[in-house]
Amino acid sequence: MYIIPAIDVLDKKVVRLREGNYDDVTTYEVSLEQMIERYQSNGTEFVHIIDLNGAKGDFSNQSYLFDIVRHTDMKVQYGGGVRSIDKVKELVDAGIHRVVVGTQAITNPAFLDELSKLNQGRYKYADQVVIAIDVLDEVIKYSGWMESSPVKLLDYIDRCLSLGFFRFLCTDINKDGKLGGAGVELYKKLMDHSPIIKLIASGGISSMDDVRDLDAINVEACVIGKAIYENHITIEQIKEWNLKSLIRF
Repeated sequence: MYIIPAIDVLDKKVVRLREGNYDDVTTYEVSLEQMIERYQSNGTEFVHIIDLNGAKGDFSNQSYLFDIVRHTDMKVQYGGGVRSIDKVKELVDAGIHRVVVGTQAITNPAFLDELSKLNQGRYKYADQVVIAIDVLDEVIKYSGWMESSPVKLLDYIDRCLSLGFFRFLCTDINKDGKLGGAGVELYKKLMDHSPIIKLIASGGISSMDDVRDLDAINVEACVIGKAIYENHITIEQIKEWNLKSLIRF
C-alpha cells in the first residue's frame, strides 16, 4: 500500500473541510504550487488534487488548476466537477494520471456505460479512471456530499466492476477532517465483498498506526491531507513508507 498526499482547493486556496461541510473550512497559509513543490522535493511522485468548487458545480478554479497541473512532473489524481466524457478524455490526453469521477457516475447511469467503452482499442482508461464513493453511514453521497443516492453501496460497486472499472476512492464522511482514525470497518467490508477491487481509502487518517491498519486489510493506497498539514504525519514519513512499499512490490 502507498500513501497519496491530498490537496483540496477552494477559491484557489488550500483548505480542508470537516465532514464535507463548506461552512466548516480550515484554510492553510500555503499555495497549491508550494504544496506540490514540497512533496516533489521530498521524493513523492503522486498527489491527489480535488477542486472543491468544481465538486459543487462552480468551475471558477479550473483554468487555474489545469495550468498548475500541466506544469508539474508529478503524477496527479484529479477530481471535482468532472461531468462529461469529453472532460475525462481531455484530462487523460493532457497527462492527468488518474481522473476521479463521482457525481455524474451516480446521477447519470448512461455516463458510466459510455465511459466504459473507452476501455477498448487504443483507449486504456480503466486504469486511469477512479470511481469516487463518498459514504455516510453506508449511504452514497454526491454533489459535494450535499445529496444522497438511493443506490446501495455494494450494488454500485458490483455495477462498476461489471463495466470494467476496478479502482475506487472511498471516503468515510463520518471520519473525514476529524483526525479520529480511518474507517477501517467500512473499507474491510468493501474488500471482503470484492477482493479484486483496487481501493483507495480516504478520511480520518491521523497517524502512521492508521496507515498500518489500512495496509493490513490490503487496500491499494490511502489519501492523507489534514494529518500532514497539522503535523500528525510528516512528509518524511510518507516518503519512507512509500519507498518501503515499492521495495515490497
